[in-house]
Amino acid sequence: MLKLGFVSAILADFGYEHVIDFAANHGFSCVEIMCWPTHNADARRYAGVTHIDADRVLTDTIYAHNLIHFAKEKQVTISALGYYPNPLDPDADKAVFYREHIKQLIKAAAKLGLHNVNTFIGRDPSKSITENLKTFGKVWPEIIQVAEAHNVKIGIENCPMFFIFY
Repeated sequence: MLKLGFVSAILADFGYEHVIDFAANHGFSCVEIMCWPTHNADARRYAGVTHIDADRVLTDTIYAHNLIHFAKEKQVTISALGYYPNPLDPDADKAVFYREHIKQLIKAAAKLGLHNVNTFIGRDPSKSITENLKTFGKVWPEIIQVAEAHNVKIGIENCPMFFIFY
């Protein structure tokens, strides 16, 4: 059965409950919920949106339960948790931070009983595609291992990341 949904980033100025209510009231059956770190400083459009705090999901069982219960009550499915940073950022500290948060999101998805996390592969604009793929081959296996251990699939948005210029 086809499900129609949207990415919660389009409702950046509203909270989780409003997003789920909006979906229910407008005939959407699912939502990809944005989960940027709560202390994020990314200023790109749609970046920095947090409708579920992944770190809190992992430490607060009642919070996690209430998220799922509210969506079920409204007959809306969380199709995936989403976070779209640049995991291959040329700034090594940023890249590690982004990859670690992706792993937190995977664990949070599993705790919520979800099976999908969506993100970017990333890129270093100063490197060729071949060089970026080599970096990808070095850093992404660790993320995939975490996903496999938690029975979570990784969805990759096909984005050229042209907005990242250094």
